[in-house]
Amino acid sequence: MAWRDLITWNRKKQQQMQPELQHPVATLHREVDRLFDDFFRGFDRFPSLPFKEERLVEFSPKVNVSENDKEIEVTVEVPGMDQDDVDISLRDDVLTIKGEKKQEKEEKDKEYYHVERSYGSFYRSLQVPCEVEQENIKAAFKKGVLKINLPKSTKAQENVRKIEVKSE
Repeated sequence: MAWRDLITWNRKKQQQMQPELQHPVATLHREVDRLFDDFFRGFDRFPSLPFKEERLVEFSPKVNVSENDKEIEVTVEVPGMDQDDVDISLRDDVLTIKGEKKQEKEEKDKEYYHVERSYGSFYRSLQVPCEVEQENIKAAFKKGVLKINLPKSTKAQENVRKIEVKSE
């Protein structure tokens, strides 16, 4: 509640101008919204607490899936990670991609010593929509982007049926 709301003449003026804003439920709703806005404003700008040296962060990388007649391509953005940090598996038509990111930054100066550590992990599972040749699956990692190529089996390629669209 602002100081101006405590002044009697101002409150009467507000009631005359906007009576629907003075409903107790509407007022409560506005105040709770303001409370949360004030609490979380700038929250991401503050570093972790000084006594807590490491943070555990769970994140979900962006995944793009595209498909053509011969294969399914899965692209996963995992910036700051190496290929050794990522684990890929296919079981019962479910592609699972797991990873863990560890980062440590250390600064030394004659007047201070600063260490930041952050850890994060992710786990994504995607249902593969058709049968694939498991022995020919390829994965490549380049500049924080993981590309997985799942070639479709000949049976899956044969099951594709084109449907003609007619205009009326």
